Amino acid sequence: MKEKVLFIVLLFLLPVFSFAQKISYSEVLKENSRDMDFEIIGRINSNILVFKNVSSRYAVSVYQGEMELKEKVDLDFIPSKAYNVDFVLYPDFFYLIYQYQKRGVVYCMAAKLDGDSKKLNEPILLDTTQVGTFGDNKIYNVIVSEDKQKIIVFKMQKKDDRLNFASILYNNQLQPLHKSRNILEYNEKKEVLSDFFVDDEGNLVFAKSIKSSNRDDIGKLELITKAAQQDTFSFKVLPLNKTYIDEVKIKVDNVNKRYLLNSLYYGERRGNINGIYASVWDSKGDSIYTSIFTPLPDSIRSIAKEKGGLKYAFNDFFIRNIILKKDGGYLLVAEDFSTQSTGNNQWNRWDYLYNSPFSNPYYYNYYSPYYGGYYRPYNGFNNYYNNRYYYYNILVQSIDNKGVTEWSNIIHKEQFADVTDNYLSFATFNAGVGIHFLFNNSDKRNQLLIDNVVSADGTLIRNPSLKSYDKGYEFMIRFAKQTGARQIIVPCSFRQQICFAKIDF
Repeated sequence: MKEKVLFIVLLFLLPVFSFAQKISYSEVLKENSRDMDFEIIGRINSNILVFKNVSSRYAVSVYQGEMELKEKVDLDFIPSKAYNVDFVLYPDFFYLIYQYQKRGVVYCMAAKLDGDSKKLNEPILLDTTQVGTFGDNKIYNVIVSEDKQKIIVFKMQKKDDRLNFASILYNNQLQPLHKSRNILEYNEKKEVLSDFFVDDEGNLVFAKSIKSSNRDDIGKLELITKAAQQDTFSFKVLPLNKTYIDEVKIKVDNVNKRYLLNSLYYGERRGNINGIYASVWDSKGDSIYTSIFTPLPDSIRSIAKEKGGLKYAFNDFFIRNIILKKDGGYLLVAEDFSTQSTGNNQWNRWDYLYNSPFSNPYYYNYYSPYYGGYYRPYNGFNNYYNNRYYYYNILVQSIDNKGVTEWSNIIHKEQFADVTDNYLSFATFNAGVGIHFLFNNSDKRNQLLIDNVVSADGTLIRNPSLKSYDKGYEFMIRFAKQTGARQIIVPCSFRQQICFAKIDF
């Protein structure tokens, strides 16, 4: 009798984690060559919108149904050689924000388009900057609040040891709410700025990590904010207790009015990764809520390590994502990543973090968050050298609303490739009852898309693999974008041409 009851319970639980998958591919077009730049904009009504740039000719492909091409809309209002194209998506329209240079002046423009990518108005001018003929022209950046009600367009121009910072705060109708100009002291050899965020109140948020020397580790951390209607920065020093930290990742928790700052940390300079640094700033009370250094125990190190002793287990891990929970807790996701070069550019995590072009804030517009963004699949920074890329295990750590670790788990994977890492790493999507981790099986003889689900209590469920390569398609899964409760859009390649797949779970 007990066995029957257990069987019935399992039958009810099975649909929670096991979905039938359906994959629909877009048509492979000759114009979608490997030199094409693109971004998956998202879903409006029943249309899937994908921005494409082929030799400075801009268009949006509108897909419907099973990824049939409904229409290709040429964006002939964008001048050739525009750059930094950003998108702000709403239920029935989207903003396309772009910049271009003409006679020494950089123009930042915005157009409003509907779900069929047709203009709802003529492009409007947001701002201009005089840069001269040979000045840095990629200066404007766009950040959007979680509720899409606040948009900040900002620019940074470096002069000596300072950044001239200017920002404009807009509402969701692109009406300006506040303009400000600031000067931020900045030493590019010793200081690193994090990504920039705007919360639902319109407050600007970022962090500055400070090293005592160019080759040292980070020993000081500042949280920098600017209130929506103020013109000055506010600096908050976060205690590190003589401990050294790695790259800082920020997440804005709008529900609980908090800023979450996370990093891996070292016990000594250029030492081994000891554990996770978690700091929570109470934005409403303008005070630190908690700051905790949590060592990674040997029990999880023995599962995570690929080679060497336990103390080296997390030396190649990087924080990839922070996924919020309603109660103020969150999941921290990190991945084991390294490269091996045939030249003199041998792998070094500190050089990768702080000496690449992405570390300089006035190059901020070259950097996009790990998932998504204006994607140049065959022109990335990491493709300049003959590299072999290694993407191994994933760490998933649950941290409660007080910064205390609840549980940790390791998702095992072993991926490597030469020249390009377009098909490596992983994507996540939130199905409500669990977080799906999708990644390619690197075994070329049996190409599968692996689907692992992490439940709320840390249980790891391995769903049946998706047979994604029956027709010769290769998934660039790390650039997938979730467009529905159980739907993602994934860029693919087929015989050196780019297309897109819709996966319904």
